[in-house]
Amino acid sequence: MPLWLYFVGAPGFEPGASCSQSKRASRTAPRPDDISRKSIMRTMNSRQAKFFIAAFVFALSACAPQILPPTITPTLPPPTLTPTFAPPTLTPAPAPPNCSAQAGQIYPDVVSDTVPPQEFIIYLPPCYAESAELYPTLYLLHGQTFNQDQWLRLGATSIADALIQSGEAPPFIIVLPDDHYWNAPAGAEFGNRLIYNLIPYVDSHYRARTERQFRALGGLSRGGGWTAQLGFSRPDVFGALGLHSPAFFKDNAPYLERYIRQIPVEQRPRLWLDIGEADTLLGDSVLFEDTLTRNDYEHVFHRFAGDHSERYWSKHAEEYLRWYVKGWQENQTEQ
Repeated sequence: MPLWLYFVGAPGFEPGASCSQSKRASRTAPRPDDISRKSIMRTMNSRQAKFFIAAFVFALSACAPQILPPTITPTLPPPTLTPTFAPPTLTPAPAPPNCSAQAGQIYPDVVSDTVPPQEFIIYLPPCYAESAELYPTLYLLHGQTFNQDQWLRLGATSIADALIQSGEAPPFIIVLPDDHYWNAPAGAEFGNRLIYNLIPYVDSHYRARTERQFRALGGLSRGGGWTAQLGFSRPDVFGALGLHSPAFFKDNAPYLERYIRQIPVEQRPRLWLDIGEADTLLGDSVLFEDTLTRNDYEHVFHRFAGDHSERYWSKHAEEYLRWYVKGWQENQTEQ
């Protein structure tokens, strides 16, 4: 039996330990209690009541305001084809002396022409608005039952700020796509939206470097499963892949080794694999690491203490980002 047939679980499956420990806050406001009031009509005789009703109706007809239809303001305006920032060909404004000491900017954005619209959060490094520079781009995918803000909670953008401000990393962009449709039909198409819609959108609306060696993809848990599927099937798109406690997809697992064997050695993406010793998915990662070794695929493999949780990932988030950055620094030196 092929090695990958030992993998179990439905596509995108993660164990109970990976589920979110906090539910999304309900957006439905509580309904007020019905309030009963004693009718003033009970204190009047018939003639007084008729006179009072006539006067009340006249007053309403004279003073009632005109009812206008409500104005609906979208919570997030659809993006336009005009870049928010100056394209690289324009002369940048002089950078303020202290812009490099400021934090990067975080914005929500959306690719509106996909079904469903592909939402994402983007981190732009310090001095982005004052520069005409092109930047390496890191796509980070969240886990099942979470959404695009998970990597923010894990500290990814704060770590990026610290590395850039200290000079230990070149400025870079981080893209955090939403994949909360994991349990709906739209979830299966997330990979296509990422490759064919989101990446072209980011490349055309932001100053992202388009060479594969300056574009990295990483993901934790279910996001790690997507990283394996997309990264090995499209090595022309990504120069580095980070698998953090990956939940490999059962339907995809038998094809991963075939994908790996088909990639020319010189085009193989840099590869990081890590997982906790107490993670219920440890066995799958060990089998996958055996496959990498059997195919002479150069990689980094860490078995850290910990389980399948945000506590584990936040503890190692800085190591993850330093590894991505190192590849860009090496590629920049070679050019």
